[in-house]
Amino acid sequence: MRRFVTVIGLLLLFCGLDCFAAQPDFASIDRLVNAGIANHKLPGAVVIVGHNGHIVYRRAYGSRSLIPAQERMTANTIFDMASLTKCLATATAVMQLYQQGRISVDEPVAHYLPEFAQNGKQNITVRNLLTHYSGLPPDLPLTEPWEGKSEAYRMAFAIKPSTPPGVRFVYSDINFIVLGALVEKITGQTLDEYAAEHIYKPLGMSHTRFLPPVEWRALIAPTQYEQGDHGTMLRGVVHDPTSRRMGGVAGHAGLFSTADDVSLFAQALLDRLAGRPSTFPLSRAVLAKMVIPEQPATATALRGFGWDIDSPFSSNRGTIFPIGSFGHTGFTGTSLWMDPVSNTYVVTLANAVHPDGPKGLGTLRGDVADSAAIALGIRPDGGKLSARLTGYNESIAGMRHWLARNGEVKTGIDVLASDGFAELTSLSRNHPGQLRIGLLTNQSGVDSSGRRTIDLLAHAPNVELKTLFSPEHGIHGTLDRENIGNSKDETTGIPVISLYGATDKQRRPSLDMLRQLDAVVIDLQDSGVRFYTYETVMDYFLEAASQTGTPIVVLDRPDPLNGAVVQGPVSDADDLSYVHYLPLPVRHGMTMGELARYFVQQRGLHTPLKVVAMQGWQRGDWYDSTALTWVNPSPNLRNMNEATLYPALGLVESTNISVGRGTDTPFELLGAPWINGRLLAAKLNAEFIPGVRFVPADFTPAKPAPYGDELCHGIQLIVTNRNVLDSPRLGVEIAALLRRLYPDKFLLNKMKTLLANRSVLEELQRGESANTIMEQERPSLEHFLEQRQRVLLYP
Repeated sequence: MRRFVTVIGLLLLFCGLDCFAAQPDFASIDRLVNAGIANHKLPGAVVIVGHNGHIVYRRAYGSRSLIPAQERMTANTIFDMASLTKCLATATAVMQLYQQGRISVDEPVAHYLPEFAQNGKQNITVRNLLTHYSGLPPDLPLTEPWEGKSEAYRMAFAIKPSTPPGVRFVYSDINFIVLGALVEKITGQTLDEYAAEHIYKPLGMSHTRFLPPVEWRALIAPTQYEQGDHGTMLRGVVHDPTSRRMGGVAGHAGLFSTADDVSLFAQALLDRLAGRPSTFPLSRAVLAKMVIPEQPATATALRGFGWDIDSPFSSNRGTIFPIGSFGHTGFTGTSLWMDPVSNTYVVTLANAVHPDGPKGLGTLRGDVADSAAIALGIRPDGGKLSARLTGYNESIAGMRHWLARNGEVKTGIDVLASDGFAELTSLSRNHPGQLRIGLLTNQSGVDSSGRRTIDLLAHAPNVELKTLFSPEHGIHGTLDRENIGNSKDETTGIPVISLYGATDKQRRPSLDMLRQLDAVVIDLQDSGVRFYTYETVMDYFLEAASQTGTPIVVLDRPDPLNGAVVQGPVSDADDLSYVHYLPLPVRHGMTMGELARYFVQQRGLHTPLKVVAMQGWQRGDWYDSTALTWVNPSPNLRNMNEATLYPALGLVESTNISVGRGTDTPFELLGAPWINGRLLAAKLNAEFIPGVRFVPADFTPAKPAPYGDELCHGIQLIVTNRNVLDSPRLGVEIAALLRRLYPDKFLLNKMKTLLANRSVLEELQRGESANTIMEQERPSLEHFLEQRQRVLLYP
């Protein structure tokens, strides 16, 4: 008896109580699928349920084929995956290209496929296509005769959008047809070749491919009779008519696979998300971006990059798997749903369109998912009765928190400190004793723990922090006035030299200052906008250091506006000023480190420049996706909403317009005592500008802001989708409308200071539309993009 008790104890110790838990009862799945077959909803199906790394249920039902002779369904049957192609092939391929830095999800598609810009599609981004918020219609026309992939691409590139991008969810095969074209353009391979080599081979999916070979035919579940030929059953030929006309290889449909292969894909994906060993061909951070909501903030349909989360098409989730799980369906009867919370997936593959067209699976796929969830003890709140969570919480908020935590960005000061200040130590070899350094910084110079860069450098080994330099707004970033004087840092006692005096000379570091230092470190948070003066003061240091030979070390920080999107008129090469010290577009898409490299390159300087690059930041990451704490870079940029609108309202704030300075919401308001707010809001809303809406608003700015203590009438700007908002274009649009509505009151000429582009100003004065103006500026923007590419540091 003692021996028996000992054995039981050892079993409990090594196995855990779960070893003796009752086996899940999946009998209800059998009843559901068999009832569907009996009611002629489908001829047969294969269902696989995976849980905690194991297949816990795998069964084939009914018949593979009914005509010409009945064939029994087998678990190794190959199915036409229909729209599961979008996820299993195209979206995964697109995100691989994103991971490699070859595309940006927030870049206009026309940047990669110029022909796509036809008929007003120049602002549709890769993100819009992946989430079905592009505004494109559902499918290519099939009422007219056409044939071939090249013709399909021509039609897709020429088609007119039904709505502006980012406005409405419309499930569209054209989105993924274009994404398939994008993959082929970037890689130089056909989509089927690329997917086979880079997705299915690494995963061991040996029975997954487009254009299945003849020897697979006997295992393929047929679909229905080919249109116009009642003697030919589609078997191994794609069911989707658009894909069939394209030759069977298309971004939206055409893939064939088995339930076993789809299970390999699903488990590898879940393992990668949880940080377990996995062969899934995407990094954990990129995959996490793919499966959380990426649609516009105000949208009701939740879509990831390719994956469905909660939309009218996600009935296969059932009612128990939580929001935060994800999957997709296919028209032929296929379905995959995955839940990272419980480490569970449900694969249901059927050829429900056999033999004579769709019958409507109704709620069957969702009921199967519910049955699997009930059998495994999964609760509707996203918890689980007996199993451990895999690092995710039970909600989308938890997934976003995980992404922020695990995709944490290290800024330049974090990297410098973690490396033991090696970038500075290497400089000290040329200087006996301690390295005398100066630091250009302000309140934004803090590490991820909130410690000031000032304090870290003041206590760094072999470093003597001699001088602090402060830009506009002072060392604490709170002063909103001209002519800031010198001071002293309260904590360290180090003198602070203000570089925001009344004259140009007082805004530049003197050569004597630099000659007394062995290096200058720069740590400033930029706004990502050309007329932000922190960029100019850095350029002044680079320029001076090219004469003194003083090394400049830039501690890099994110472009808060994501760094992937470049927008707005490029400033003129002459008539340089403190808000225009180098020809740049309004939204340049570079970090401070990249800007420093660009300035040195464009000016042909010999400045000894080092950039301590960030770790974990990718071009396309907005500031609030970095896990970094927001610190106001200046007094009137207090949150991401204001930073997003700053390129627009900043363009017009040098005119006689209030942009909300002196209120609690600067750069979210626009007005003047002589503006009719209702009229202005109605006119702007009638333009249907993607990503922003306008409501009438009255406000009274505090002194000494423009119209201090005067009641202003105007608008409040509400960002509905920052990923599609062209903020500099919005600024031009506002200026053009104000000129039309108030030609005698709006002082358009004063826009020259921050616009810094004579041709755009002249076109505004002539009454040209924003569309015409921005189109004429495209060549200069494209030239800038070519130059910019040489200095970029991040994918």
